[in-house]
Amino acid sequence: MTTILQAEPIGKVVVGVDTHKYVHTAVVVDVVGGTRGSLSVAADRGGYEQLTQWPARFGQVLGFGVEGTGSYGAGLASHLRRHGHKVIEVNRPDRRVRRQRGKSDPIDAENAARAVLAGTATATPKSAEGTVEMIRHTKIARDTAVKSRTQAMVTLKALIVTVPDELREQLQGLPKMTLIDRCAGLRPGTVTSVLASAKRSLRSLARRWLVLNEEIKDHDRLLGELTRQQAPELVEAFGIGADTPAEVLVVVGDNPERIRSQAAFAKLAGVCPVPASSGRTDRHRLNRGGHRQLNSALYRVVIVRMRFHQPTIDYVARRTSEGKTKKEIIRCLKRYLAREIYQMVQANPNRAQAT
Repeated sequence: MTTILQAEPIGKVVVGVDTHKYVHTAVVVDVVGGTRGSLSVAADRGGYEQLTQWPARFGQVLGFGVEGTGSYGAGLASHLRRHGHKVIEVNRPDRRVRRQRGKSDPIDAENAARAVLAGTATATPKSAEGTVEMIRHTKIARDTAVKSRTQAMVTLKALIVTVPDELREQLQGLPKMTLIDRCAGLRPGTVTSVLASAKRSLRSLARRWLVLNEEIKDHDRLLGELTRQQAPELVEAFGIGADTPAEVLVVVGDNPERIRSQAAFAKLAGVCPVPASSGRTDRHRLNRGGHRQLNSALYRVVIVRMRFHQPTIDYVARRTSEGKTKKEIIRCLKRYLAREIYQMVQANPNRAQAT
């Protein structure tokens, strides 16, 4: 469905796009805020091509403001970028705006275009076309496998509590791997009794755990290879294993230049102080925003360094003598670590290949 308000080129325009699973809706807004037309296309390559060519009839396209560039809009954003268009990531409007203006696909698309015009939307989306995207896919599979493995172990131990006494007495108190091997080797035979059904269920859970454990090891090997290929200095840094570089790279994306400064990266990680001053009171508060998984990864690295990294140990001792609390010292260390990681990511020799 297409609605055109003015067909003649009028100069410069911005396109806002509201993305969904099957349909994308676009609205063209000129630089003085006038709505020029709207278009709905299928969320496939044909629709992407149509949406790429359609706005040119209204004038020079300055850029596309796209909602959901990390989900339903990922394919469209990639297509637009390959065709030389500037793509801006737009967050959905807050609830107050939606209550005032209502909710529809054209309204959301228009809001996206106006956010780009107003300068409130400036973020460059991830390119998602290189090694980092491969790391993201692998990490998703690994994380879900870890959750399933944990669930299998928890369920197995909970089931042992209620199995017949003769079986429970054989299994209680065993170390984890011994328990898994013992349960995986159970022979229930024909299920004609409670004891047989308990053995069969325990064997199923133990074998599931073993399969998932091998799958996780395979994911870890691949993650190690990909992260070392993409950011060797980051992998070799003290206290940073294979999982933390993967988390960092997934957040940064294949185009790290989209993060313009180390302060912007600190804000993205939620480790920059937030001003909370009023009147004569000059203070800062804890930042509870940012990417929480990245923030958690930085925290784990800091804790490791506080125990085993001598320069960090010395820093903690000095700041403690100055009257700083442990929480305040950890916040400072996370901020320093964010700066260090940003510099290593930006200096990565594989950066050109990644972008």
